[in-house]
Amino acid sequence: MNAIENIKQWVVDYPVTASVFKYILLVLIIASVVSMLRRMLRRVLPDSNVRYKSQKGVEIIGYAIIIFLTVTYFSGRVNDFALAIGLFTAGVTITLQELILSIAGSFYIFLVRVYKPGDRIEINGIKGDVIDIDSIYTTMMEIGEWVTSDNYSGRIVKLSNAFVFKGPIYNYSQDFPFVWDELDIPVRYESDVELAKSIMIKVAQEVLSEYVQQSITNWQEVVNKYYIEDANVQPTLAITMTDNWMRFNLRYIVDYKKRRTTKHLLNERIGAEVLKTNGAVKIASATIEVVRIPDIRVEK
Repeated sequence: MNAIENIKQWVVDYPVTASVFKYILLVLIIASVVSMLRRMLRRVLPDSNVRYKSQKGVEIIGYAIIIFLTVTYFSGRVNDFALAIGLFTAGVTITLQELILSIAGSFYIFLVRVYKPGDRIEINGIKGDVIDIDSIYTTMMEIGEWVTSDNYSGRIVKLSNAFVFKGPIYNYSQDFPFVWDELDIPVRYESDVELAKSIMIKVAQEVLSEYVQQSITNWQEVVNKYYIEDANVQPTLAITMTDNWMRFNLRYIVDYKKRRTTKHLLNERIGAEVLKTNGAVKIASATIEVVRIPDIRVEK
């Protein structure tokens, strides 16, 4: 009883401190409930996509409740909600500008669907796969840097969500999960040009047929959704004459995650087919060939 009486007396003697203490206690209770719900959803929901979205939904609702509680608790009446919001915004806009932009960016990302977990994006000069989006940061598994092609570097990067308002965002997988890639093959001038062309087109059609068929449907959806002309998704070949050789440029469409594997397979298959021609098609190189040594006469 004495403890209860002491608490009551403390509340009477220090009303402001008691009010702040109650506010902190309520926030902790809300945060605990949100954390408990997130753990429960993680155990109950089997699908990773639904589980992720449900956890983020609970987190956003928790933030909204805390903001509403903060404004109404210190403004005294719900009728003063709009005024309190204005005063609160004016007070923290300058000091918490980056934080506010990050939170706004998180809402923008989810509502507009700029990108989602699993997408491959490039933002602020950093490329990687999105592995998490929270109210402040976008977390990415980095691609590139000291590693060639589209391989993971092993670094996990956290970027402020505010960057969605500050520059372009390149999304490799949204709407159209394919990219165009190119392969340059140097062929010597004395080679059978028609045979070389048929080899490269044949190999490309065999290796890339699955991607071509899948991309046709996806590209049609892009054409229907955006103001864009139709495009040729079939492999194409262009020949350029240089001082040293003929450059065969093979342009093709490929899954954005399989550029390196596909280029390796094309090189391997084309190289094997060229060897079967028994010299009718020859791959050029930058090596120097000495065709004749001039006669040297030494006079005594």
